[in-house]
Amino acid sequence: MEKKEIKKRRMWNFFIDATEELIREEGMQKVTIRKVADRAGYNSATIYSYFNELSHLLFFASLRLYKPYLATVTSAMDNLEDPLEKYYVAWEYFCEYSFKQPEVFKAIFLMDLGEHPQALLQHYYEMYPADLITVPQDLQAILMDRNLFNRGRYSVIPLVKAGLLKSEAAEELNELTNLVWLGMFTNFLNNRGYYSIEEAHRQTMKYVKEVTENALKK
Repeated sequence: MEKKEIKKRRMWNFFIDATEELIREEGMQKVTIRKVADRAGYNSATIYSYFNELSHLLFFASLRLYKPYLATVTSAMDNLEDPLEKYYVAWEYFCEYSFKQPEVFKAIFLMDLGEHPQALLQHYYEMYPADLITVPQDLQAILMDRNLFNRGRYSVIPLVKAGLLKSEAAEELNELTNLVWLGMFTNFLNNRGYYSIEEAHRQTMKYVKEVTENALKK
């Protein structure tokens, strides 16, 4: 690895580490470029040599904070064979962690990152390939796609292969379940006093299962 690339990775780590620390301590809404620069021991101008905007730093730091969810769901699904059970488990953990860490999941999946969000995701895993070591090959394809609807398609493919759903019904199921989560998640973000974390998780899974059961009956 060339010295220039080594320096780039080192600087990346400084700034992402600082951003992650600030998110944990103060919350994502209070993170600023100046605070990140101060925490890392550099000036703000140096950050812009490596990151175009604050949202990119928040995105990369959120991917770090996303790792416990990833480890949990990977481990849980690894021991399952039934495709429907795996599908529900995937949704259970996605709901659990997304409502526990709403700002993190918002940054990863919904935040405006500019023109090339997919490239940022791929670049992160190029910089931190160790994050993929424990992830099965079939799940890595999901991680490399930021679009929720595209990721959902990977989850319903086993249901189609098992003969539980036809392709058209699986596509409809994917769209409906993602819309359920998006609606509940947006409502949770905007009206946090309405649902507790547990209630938001429980209600979302209730609707996901109802939609799935209706699709299986067709």
